[in-house]
Amino acid sequence: MPGRSVFRLLRVRGLRNRWMVGSMAFIVLLALAAVAAYGVAIGGYYYSGVRTALETKASSSSAFFSNYVTRTYAEYYQSAYRYTGLFDERDKLDLQFISPSGRIEVSTYGLTAGTMPGTGDIADALATGELRSFMGRDPSTGERIIAVSSPLIYSDGRIMGIIRYVSSLRLVDRQVVYNILIAFGIALGLVLVMFLTNLVFIRSIVTPIGEVTAMTRRIADGGYGSQIQNKYEDEMGEMVDAINDLSIQISHSEKVKTEFISSVSHELRTPLTAITGWTETLSYDENLDAETRRKGLGIVLEEARRLTNMVEELLDFTRIEDGRFTVNIEKMDVEAELEDTLFTCRELMKQENLQLDYSPPEEPMPVIPGDPERLKQVILNLLDNAAKHGGSGGRIEVSLELQKNYQDSGKDFVTIRVRDFGPGIPPDELGNVKLKFYRGSSKARGSGIGLAVCDEIVRLHNGILDVTNAPEGGCVVSVRLPAAEG
Repeated sequence: MPGRSVFRLLRVRGLRNRWMVGSMAFIVLLALAAVAAYGVAIGGYYYSGVRTALETKASSSSAFFSNYVTRTYAEYYQSAYRYTGLFDERDKLDLQFISPSGRIEVSTYGLTAGTMPGTGDIADALATGELRSFMGRDPSTGERIIAVSSPLIYSDGRIMGIIRYVSSLRLVDRQVVYNILIAFGIALGLVLVMFLTNLVFIRSIVTPIGEVTAMTRRIADGGYGSQIQNKYEDEMGEMVDAINDLSIQISHSEKVKTEFISSVSHELRTPLTAITGWTETLSYDENLDAETRRKGLGIVLEEARRLTNMVEELLDFTRIEDGRFTVNIEKMDVEAELEDTLFTCRELMKQENLQLDYSPPEEPMPVIPGDPERLKQVILNLLDNAAKHGGSGGRIEVSLELQKNYQDSGKDFVTIRVRDFGPGIPPDELGNVKLKFYRGSSKARGSGIGLAVCDEIVRLHNGILDVTNAPEGGCVVSVRLPAAEG
């Protein structure tokens, strides 16, 4: 495709070049159009002024001759001869008296007498009996002229001749060209100023864009956390700030991802090691007593459940990331679901020496739109977190209440609270606990995504998940779910 290759070579590349070519082409065209319009206007002004002056002279002269010097042809001829001899503008104008046949009879420039100009103004004036003008090149000399012809009429209406004023346009043309050149010079100066202004302006854009481009390439090559010095106070400064924030966030995300991979690898290795070790022991050691075998099988079962929960959390997390995470909403009895879940967990908590207390609501709970399985997943995760991070307090409290017209929103919310009596969450970490992969300073085992999954489930229920520290100590997690309307 040779034609396409040539076209590509002719294309203007680079933001600076495209801007300069595009904007300057428009400005140059605009300047040329302005100069052309000015040239037409100034030419029309000068030529119209000359024509009007000649028409005024011709009209007044023809009126004088028609009224006072038209009794006989001899008198007309003598008066014309005398009038041309006394004409005081012969250095600027040629005054001519032309016969009805179109021949010059008397002229201030004697050399033209006896010739026939042959311009349209003479023929039109003779044909119509009215004043006519001509602007163009003299057929005999080739010089640009302007001529005005006015008929001299006898009292009986016959045309005795024509009085004609002729002016060279050489000086007028020179003045018009001079004015156009001045206008062109002004336009050229303005174009130059606009060129320099555009050059400075586009440089103020291209330079920071180049810095931003270099930074993004550095980030793409793995230079996370790099910063651009912000020297701008406009939209460019906002973009630089956004790039700097992006660099920091990517650096943080990479760090968190690395820590997450390390943590998950460790979390997976620990139960797998326990399962592998106890499986080998139970398989090959025939001298184990029944109690040891039971204990080993319990450890294998517990670690297998832990692995299952971790895999489920990771699957949920990937579904959230690619937008495939969904909930199946139906009307549900939240109180019954909560009590069933607590009944299942109470015995497990007791085995870990944790007391699970439940405070039932003081009034009947309304049904809520929700996914029972997903909400059960949220409650189990919150109880597991309370046991892992706050189990040192020895007690976990769960309550259920109805909050009518919550914060003057006009809506009723059902609130589930899970509180532990452990050390709580450090204040500087409290705002980050719902972030993906965040584990903070806690030494408890976990992937760091369980609470993020819970937050997404609650959000899909149009609810709110809050994590705070209790004034008396420990952590409180509140799940607020809107009640069904109507």
